[in-house]
Amino acid sequence: MRVVYHEQMTELADLLGEMAGLAGLAMERATQALLQADLALAETVIGEHDKITDLSTQCEEKAFSLLALQAPVAGDLRSVVSGIQIVADIDRMGALALHVAKATRRRHPKHVLPEEVNGYFAEMGRIAVSLGAATREILETRDPERAARLHQEDEAMDDLHRHLFTVLMDREWKHGVAAAVDVTLLGRFYERFADHAVEVGRRVIFLVTGKLPTDEDFRAMRERVDKLTVYPQDQ
Repeated sequence: MRVVYHEQMTELADLLGEMAGLAGLAMERATQALLQADLALAETVIGEHDKITDLSTQCEEKAFSLLALQAPVAGDLRSVVSGIQIVADIDRMGALALHVAKATRRRHPKHVLPEEVNGYFAEMGRIAVSLGAATREILETRDPERAARLHQEDEAMDDLHRHLFTVLMDREWKHGVAAAVDVTLLGRFYERFADHAVEVGRRVIFLVTGKLPTDEDFRAMRERVDKLTVYPQDQ
């Protein structure tokens, strides 16, 4: 039974990694569509979202089958339950990329964003894509130190998100209420995408260590990694 269990857990991990990869690709394409007002690319993101939904269903079915048929306990049970929670986070990441693509389609042929905030969203998109790739990596490697570094990347996203509000509140803003609403919502989509990636990292750390990390734990782990890392200027 343990052989079957481990084979099924490997299959579940592979599906989760594939889901994370698709969510990251969707956000990459959605960001390009957003910045370039590219309707065809936005439609691609929208049309391919079913792939993420289908994988989400497969993951949930496999996880519940493991619970029902393998009766896991202790660490095995932790792995299965964490897998179910990770499915929900990655599914939401894909949905947030979908929202970005739909915003592009809704405003086409106009650009959704005023030109002065394009740089913010280009950088937010870059961070989101990096987080998507890192999420897939940590699901495949179960590396708790790499998972902890997601929190640092999320802080960069939070800084950009906060700064967007200073732009919107500036009395020089001249693009009207509709554009302000679009920018606010889109900024929130990117910020939440990053938050869900961090939550996957937290779950992976929990899988490996048996402890769900706090923000202080993230900082301590990051500091420990930094001390062990040799940077070019130190050589």
